[in-house]
Amino acid sequence: MIMSRSSGKRNRTTVAAPSVGLFGGMGVGNIGNDASMEALLSYLRIDHPDAILDAMCGGPEEVKERYGLPAIPIQWSQRYGSQVPGIAGIALKVLGRGIDAYRTASWVRRHDVVIVPGMGVFETSLPLRPWGFPYAMFLLCASGKLFGTKVALVSVGASVISQRLTRRLFTTAARLAFYRSYRDAFSYDAMRGQGVDTTADQVYPDLVFSTPVPAFDAEDAQIVGVGVMDYHGTNDDRKRAEEIYASYLEKLKYFVRWLVDSDRKVRLYVGDTNDSDGSVAQQILADVRSYRPDLDPSWVVAEPVSTFADLMRAMAPATTVVATRYHNVICALKLSKPTISIGYAPKNVALLADVGMSEYCQSVNSLDVGRLIEQFKDLESHAPELRQTIAARNVVNRRLLESQFAELSAALFPVAEPAHTAAERKRVGRGAG
Repeated sequence: MIMSRSSGKRNRTTVAAPSVGLFGGMGVGNIGNDASMEALLSYLRIDHPDAILDAMCGGPEEVKERYGLPAIPIQWSQRYGSQVPGIAGIALKVLGRGIDAYRTASWVRRHDVVIVPGMGVFETSLPLRPWGFPYAMFLLCASGKLFGTKVALVSVGASVISQRLTRRLFTTAARLAFYRSYRDAFSYDAMRGQGVDTTADQVYPDLVFSTPVPAFDAEDAQIVGVGVMDYHGTNDDRKRAEEIYASYLEKLKYFVRWLVDSDRKVRLYVGDTNDSDGSVAQQILADVRSYRPDLDPSWVVAEPVSTFADLMRAMAPATTVVATRYHNVICALKLSKPTISIGYAPKNVALLADVGMSEYCQSVNSLDVGRLIEQFKDLESHAPELRQTIAARNVVNRRLLESQFAELSAALFPVAEPAHTAAERKRVGRGAG
């Protein structure tokens, strides 16, 4: 069970219409981050419809437009972007650190509860500077502790962090949170190994597993889904970033050529809509059309997606999926598709291990295309039983997340009974699909 920890400050009485803030990298073009927020929003709007919601996030304008939530940026300097160059720009960012401390504290204080909905908020699997998001997480949790606002880190991801300052900011933030749960055992172990007391914490599936799966048309036995990423290495790989990217791209091009030569159609998917992943997809598309100018253009297509629902619709016709981005892999598993992960972090391995498919993983930094082809052949040969295994695990994941939502209600909104039962939530979710 998720156990709450007292803030040590004044006790708040949750009113009939609690003020709830959502915090994190939503609205910045990352489909997985937005899907995590959508899952949490669905829970709040069904079980706590009177809650007054707003957000502090990376892309406030997108969150306002798409979800109808009042939203402000995490960083004060976001409004200026790269408009102020040189020393003046650096000075502006330094000034912004102090302003952000005040802004974050003021925002947190206005809320009864602040929730970080999933996402890899304690990870350094991609390049990250300590005075960016790590500092923001520290300010959030410190403000919650100071003002007695319940800060909840729900099904979040974590990794072992080698950069000392980043590690200190993240672990301090975690210690100050009202409660925590993790989306896999690796994240739990990573935080425990870095000195966080995880005795009262729990492991639950990624929040996205709670989203409903709409009905789709039948699969096409020839279609293979390939999820691509603008990958330049981890936080420790900055010096080799371009080399890593070039190697990854060339290997994906080779694999897609092999799929086409093996009489498979290919659908390319992205996980980030800021054109970076799209550029990778377009380069692969151009390569295969140059390699096979006689090929029907409909055989290799870069699917346009901007939401997780779009991604599910685009991925539905595929019979198997090979993907890099974490939430591309989650999408494939939600649709019960046999999947290979070309992962950039242990979370990818943990995700497939959870469904008993550890043998269908590779690290993107050491990707072996010959081995990938053999894994793909093996995946196809075991597809029927793999589908059954994945589907059964999806049922378990949904039940676990139902339990987490019930526990969240008890921990964060103790004076109010949920407006709907778990059975009603399932009915509403099916209707939304």
